[in-house]
Amino acid sequence: MSRRPLLFLDIDGPLNPYATLSGTCPENYTTVYLPPEAHISSAAGTPRAYRRPETVWLNPSHGKTLLTLGFELCWASAWMSDANRWIGPVLGLPPLQFVDFGDKVLCERPDGVHWKSDPLVAYADGRPFAWVDDEQTDSDHTHIATIHPVQALLHHVNPRIGLQQNDFTALTRFAAAVTRTETPS
Repeated sequence: MSRRPLLFLDIDGPLNPYATLSGTCPENYTTVYLPPEAHISSAAGTPRAYRRPETVWLNPSHGKTLLTLGFELCWASAWMSDANRWIGPVLGLPPLQFVDFGDKVLCERPDGVHWKSDPLVAYADGRPFAWVDDEQTDSDHTHIATIHPVQALLHHVNPRIGLQQNDFTALTRFAAAVTRTETPS
């Protein structure tokens, strides 16, 4: 019996299009004002500490769409477990598993491979996955293809516009292709 592929979700960029050209909340998005306790990252104290914004822009319809794509959803963000408190409820998502990046969070690598790459492959543990983020590079594609023995889709999302219908279409196709190749004839 095969399990659904994993969908590793980054928040800032794909779900929160923080880099909009206008600098304002996009149409169909909700401005979420985070309380002061949410501004401190679960990654506080790391070499490149990340301080969360005071507001995030989220499209509540994205949660329902994500749940229909054919994946097991998993947070893959410096928000880690805090995503279930501050992001998931706005999107209508149930509590999700998350990748605990531990001491790797926000630690740049000298080879240009993203700090999330190895922890995501380890978490996947041989399962197919898609990784939705705005920071992957060719180095990540090459690295993951070398160390991950099964299908992986590194799907880049423009942080100026966030997830769009074409992104959901690409993810749906990937999940369907993985399911077809894992199902015995």
